[in-house]
Order: sequence, then C-alpha cells, then structure tokens
Amino acid sequence: MGPLAGFRIVEMAGIGPAPFAAMLFADMGAEVIRVDRRETTDLGLPGRSPKFDVLHRGRRAIAVDVKSEAGRDVVKRLVAKADAVIEGFRPGVMERLGLGPDILMGINPKLVFGRMTGFGQDGPLAQAAGHDINYIALAGALHAIGRQGEAPVPPLNLVGDFGGGGMFLAFGVVCALLEAQRSGRGQVVDAAMVDGSATLMALMYGLFSQGGWKDERGVNVLDTGAPWYDTYETKDGKWLAVGAIEQRFYAAFIERLGLQASDLPKQHDRQGWPHLRRRFTATIKSKTRAEWERIFAGSDACVAPILSLGEVADHPHNAARGTFTSRDGVLQPAPAPRFGRTVPELGAPPRPIGADTDAVLGDCGFSAGEIDALRKSGVIGAAKAEGS
Repeated sequence: MGPLAGFRIVEMAGIGPAPFAAMLFADMGAEVIRVDRRETTDLGLPGRSPKFDVLHRGRRAIAVDVKSEAGRDVVKRLVAKADAVIEGFRPGVMERLGLGPDILMGINPKLVFGRMTGFGQDGPLAQAAGHDINYIALAGALHAIGRQGEAPVPPLNLVGDFGGGGMFLAFGVVCALLEAQRSGRGQVVDAAMVDGSATLMALMYGLFSQGGWKDERGVNVLDTGAPWYDTYETKDGKWLAVGAIEQRFYAAFIERLGLQASDLPKQHDRQGWPHLRRRFTATIKSKTRAEWERIFAGSDACVAPILSLGEVADHPHNAARGTFTSRDGVLQPAPAPRFGRTVPELGAPPRPIGADTDAVLGDCGFSAGEIDALRKSGVIGAAKAEGS
C-alpha cells in the first residue's frame, strides 16, 4: 500500500502530462478512476494494444458520454466521493461541459481540481494549441539545450510534458490535498507546462543573472561546453557519459584515462577546452565501452555507460534495485520514489476504455438498475467511433 492509499482521484482522460500525473498517483497507492469519452478522438498516436499504454497503468477505466446530461451526472456522482479531479483540456472545456470547478466544487467543497495545460488558464496564449516543444521554447529551456553553433535539440518530451507538466500537476494536487485536510476546503491547481519548465530552469536563470551562464548553447558547464561534462564515443561505437565537475572527481577521471594532469591545460581554462576535448575523444575512442566500464569501476570519476533502452534492465545496479520491471512483455519503470514503510506496488495493467464501468459505478453507489439504464441509453459503455 503506497502513501496515497485511501485517496480517490478522478482523471478526465487525455494524453501526455495528465495521464503521467495519474500514473504517479496510482503508483503511490491512490485509487484513480479514468473517465474516457465514449467517442474516439484523434490523439496523434497509432492504434496499439492497451497493455503498451504504460502511462495508463494502475487504474480502472470507465467510458461516459460526457456531452449528455446523464453522462455529466455520472461524473458529478463520481466526483462527489473523490478527493481530486484532474483534467488536461484547454481552458474552458470543462466549463462548457458543465463540469467546471464552480460546479464540481459546489458538489464537493473539499475537492481539489487539478488543471493541466501548456500555457496556463489565462494569458494571451491560453487558448493556443501546442505541444511540449512549444512550451519549453517559451520557457527558455529549448534554447539552452544543444551544441555550440547547432540547432536546439528537443529533449524528447521529458521537460515539458513530464518534468514541467505532469510532475508539477501531481505536486500541486498533493500540496492542495494536504492543505484541504487542514482547511476543509478544496481549490483549483493551475499547472502550466511553460511555468513548470521555467521552474526546472531555476539554476540556469540564477547563474545567467549572475553572469555565470552564457545565453548561448554549448559553451557552459552543463550543456556540453565543458569537455569534462559531455558524451564520448568508444571503440565499439557505444558511448560514455562523463560528469567529472568537481576537482577531485576530475582528477580521478584523468588518472583512470591514463593521462597526466601536468601535460594538460587546467580544468577550468576555457582556452584549453578544445585541446582537452581532443585528448579525451582520442583516448576514449581507443577502448570499448566494456573496457572503460572495468577501468572506471569503483572510482569517483563520474563516468557511466550510456545504456540503450534495451540494455537498462540488465545493468547490475538497475537490476539490484528493481528500477525496471516487465509485465506482459512490456518493459517499464517501477514505481518511484521508494518509501520505507508505505511501499508502493505496481498496480493493475492498463485497462481498455470502459472495461471497468459497471464495477466502478457499483462501487460508487450506482444501483444495478441505474447502471443498466445508463448502458441501454448509450451514456456508458465501450468507446465508439465518431459519427457512429
């Protein structure tokens, strides 16, 4: 039982950051109910088996026609017994559905209403469409990622969708849940990916204001500018990650490379960085990744193999900690972080749309007759294609 056991979260189904937050809640033991629309929508993703939707693990799924009055009533009854609801629509969508904060918090005054958007609930771009790459561009994060003289490099969708989005939504909702336990009152959590991505850049903005971070790519300590914080190819075409920032770690790095510090420019001599990079590149290219792993084993040189997605589960450290797990042939990360007493467990596998509708509604107080009537009228059930 994870630390959030006993909390009930209603998730209005979407893609990306909100489902990620819902996965975190479920991983931590909360009961999460995913409310899918009955109409299928264009999510920009190819069709696949539900078991591969790792972000959907750990919760039950119901399908409701939220455009109908009866469907909205279903959601209201679910929310009446919930601690929080989360949604990832553009501002105003929930209000137009008749399921906005005023309505739902009027039913349940302690309800935490978590809202996940790219640009936030207000501002000139609030209604604009976008994706991770757009939000991190506006936050300054994308500008800072890449090599000198080259184009910015999108860091997958880790910074906007998940780090600056879903993680901040989860953090905000948990903060509001804690406050609601004291005050007895819920509140709206406005989580915007631009805001979250900007917050992730707090260190860099502080250094920039001080003059310790140049406003260009690939010339700073953490953006591949420093030769002792970068990636290097090995003899067998694999790669090492080097993060030897502190002097003692840098000394260990140089020693294990078999180089003499007296023959090299000083670590922080920026004029000597090109020479250091050439020496490091040639030296590391002379051995395979496995050879370097043995050489650096047990050292404080801050060197690690860059593992592929197919290699991560078999690394001794990951295997010992159970960082990854596999279920039904699907490799996925195990719940994190770890807790000493309320230990999270991997929840149920991802469920198809509408798979648990009857059971969830029954648990929430709907009678068998009500459920049957809702199904016969088309308010609940499996997903159907638009226009069917």
